[in-house]
Amino acid sequence: MRLLVTGGAGFIGSNFIRQYLARNPADSILNLDKLTYAGNLENLAEVENHSGYRFVKGDVCDGALAAELVRDERPDAIVHFAAESHVDRSILEPSPAFETNLRGTFTLLEAAREFKVERFLQISTDEVYGSLAEPLEADENFPLRASSPYAAAKAGADLLALSFFTTYKTPVIVTRASNNYGPRQFPEKFIPLMITNALENRPLPIYGDGLQVRDWLHVEDHCAAIESVVARGRPGEIYNIGGNCSRDNLSVAREILRLTGRPESLLQTVVDRPGHDRRYALASAKLERELGWSPRTGFAEGLARTIEWYRSHDGWVARVKGGEYRQYYQQHYENREQTLSRL
Repeated sequence: MRLLVTGGAGFIGSNFIRQYLARNPADSILNLDKLTYAGNLENLAEVENHSGYRFVKGDVCDGALAAELVRDERPDAIVHFAAESHVDRSILEPSPAFETNLRGTFTLLEAAREFKVERFLQISTDEVYGSLAEPLEADENFPLRASSPYAAAKAGADLLALSFFTTYKTPVIVTRASNNYGPRQFPEKFIPLMITNALENRPLPIYGDGLQVRDWLHVEDHCAAIESVVARGRPGEIYNIGGNCSRDNLSVAREILRLTGRPESLLQTVVDRPGHDRRYALASAKLERELGWSPRTGFAEGLARTIEWYRSHDGWVARVKGGEYRQYYQQHYENREQTLSRL
């Protein structure tokens, strides 16, 4: 197969590319990425000399570029990871989330429609379902109730993609995954933030009471699910990808402190996120039933492996936590009350 992957220098996209090419060495991947703050070509050093891999720096919102790449490469499938994916950033500045997540998706769908791409995967999130009270779990027919600008932009992109299937018969499939974690994740996200701060003996900032519940999914399991959908998913369908591993943020932070040998005195309460969803929960029975996928990485094993990766890659951490990240950290955590007062 020939794949066009967007956002392949990001956390999930780069894991998918490395994992896919390792399992399918005869296939080829063209990686289109704008290389924003969270895009890192270091994540793809293992495949940069692979005969089937090619990187193009570019914006998914560039219609001419998207059309050119799809026309020239004739991919069998487009796997669309590219997104402005951080909730806090979307709260402070909503425009980039809607530009990339909606306009970028539209641009790619138009190219897929024009050149009759055989499969288009819209990679989405459980956040489109909003906060769920126990014991509810969202299946693929659950109402969309996005709380943040990020989640709303992803929900809009999902609906747009599905409308192309209904109207134009573009073979679109939507996947919605729960919270990912694992090696090479940019440390603005919860688990790598907790790990890297703990390893540096810095405070671990916890939003509000820290009892927000998330379903944790190791990135390798997520990528295996996406690969199965690329191969055998049904066009026009939505597939939830859950980790079957619900934990509240505070207990995860405490476990990270235990595994890194750091004291709980490093926990630091900060002002909660506006509109913060209390609980996410996905039902993945459809994916398990139709494609035979289920998560294989237990949370204890996955977390320990993730901590060890960050511990042994302190140079990578130092590089990504410099410059723009340092400014972000000051704005979101050290000066949080002042930042939120401007909303």
